[in-house]
Amino acid sequence: MSKTDRLFRLLHLIRGLRPPVTAARLATAMEVSERTIYRDIDSLRAAGARIEGEAGLGYTMIEDPALPPQTFTQIELEALTLGLADVNQSGDADLAQAANDALVKILATLPERQQRQAMHAVNLVHRFYRPATPTIDMTLLREAMWAEEALDIGYRDMKDARTERRIYPLALSYHDRSVMLLAWCCKREDFRSFHVTRIDGYRNTGESFRPRRVPLLREFIGHMRTRDRAAEVGPA
Repeated sequence: MSKTDRLFRLLHLIRGLRPPVTAARLATAMEVSERTIYRDIDSLRAAGARIEGEAGLGYTMIEDPALPPQTFTQIELEALTLGLADVNQSGDADLAQAANDALVKILATLPERQQRQAMHAVNLVHRFYRPATPTIDMTLLREAMWAEEALDIGYRDMKDARTERRIYPLALSYHDRSVMLLAWCCKREDFRSFHVTRIDGYRNTGESFRPRRVPLLREFIGHMRTRDRAAEVGPA
C-alpha cells in the first residue's frame, strides 16, 4: 500500500471508529506499527486535517463547521489524481514527493464521499519509459526560474564537446524519455533546449533578467509551435 493510500485509509478509520481511537487500534486495523501511525497522523496534521489527541489517549477527527468543505466534481477528482500520479512517475524525486504531499493536502479537506471517489479513481497512469535521472540539482533550476536569475552552466553536446554558457532559464519541459531546460542562451543570442542530463556544472550569477521570463517564454513557445506546424505540413 502506498503512503498516500495509507493516509486516506487512516482518515477513514479515525472518522469511522468510535472516538477517541487509540494508535494501537489503528495499527491493528491498518496492519502497521504504532510508530507508523504516529508518523502518519503527523503527516495528516501537517496537511491540514484537524486531529485532536495524543499517544496513549487516542485520537478524534474534528470537523470545522466554520469552513465550507472543499468540493470537486467526480471528473475533476479524476483529473487531479491522474495529473498528480503522472508527476509522481515522471518528475524528479522532489517533484514526485511534492505531488504526493499536494494530493494528501487536497484530499484531507474533502468530504468522506469524495475521498472514497479519489481513492478509487478509474484513471491510472503507467509509463513504460521515464526520463533519465537528472545528474544536477533540479531545485536549483526551479529556484532560478522562480527568481528570474541567470545561470552559468557547463554543457556537453551530443558529441561530448563541452562549452560554458550563461543562460536565462525559462521552463522545464517533460518528455517521454527526457527533461529539457528551455532557455535563452546569451552566448548564441537565441533560444535553446538543453538536456538536463548533459548540464555539467552550474552556478548562480546574481544577474536578474526580470521581468523578461514570461515574454521570452511566450516567444519561445511561439517559435516551437511554428516549427511543429511546418513539420506537419512538410516541404513545399
